Amino acid sequence: MADIQAKLQALSEEFTKLQQDLQETVQSRQKLEAQKQENLGVQEEFEKLKDGETIYKLIGPVLLKQDRTDAESTVKGRLEFIDKEISRLETHIKELQGKMEKKKGEIIQVQTSAQGAGPQAVKA
Repeated sequence: MADIQAKLQALSEEFTKLQQDLQETVQSRQKLEAQKQENLGVQEEFEKLKDGETIYKLIGPVLLKQDRTDAESTVKGRLEFIDKEISRLETHIKELQGKMEKKKGEIIQVQTSAQGAGPQAVKA
C-alpha cells in the first residue's frame, strides 16, 4: 500500500510540475502577444506618416533620427520573430496539455487500482 502511495505522490508531483510549466508558457505567450500588439500599433503609425516626416528612435535618454525604411524593416522583423515565437509556444502548450492528460490518466489508473486492491488486502 505504501508503494502505491509513493507512486501516487510521484505522479502528483510530476503533474504539478507540468501545471507550473504550462502556466509559465502561457504567461510568456501573453507577453509576446502584448509585444505583437505594440509593434502592430507602430506599423499602423508608419502607414499614417507622410513622405519626408522624421522618425526618431529612443535610445536610452536620447532621441536619434532614424531612416524610415530601417525603422519599418526593424518593426517587420520583430513582428516575424514574435509570430514564430508565438507559434512555437502554442505547440509547446499543446504538448504540455497532452502530457498533463496522460499524467492525469496515470493518476486515475493508480487510484483505481489502489481502491481495487484495498478490499482484497482486507480479505487477506
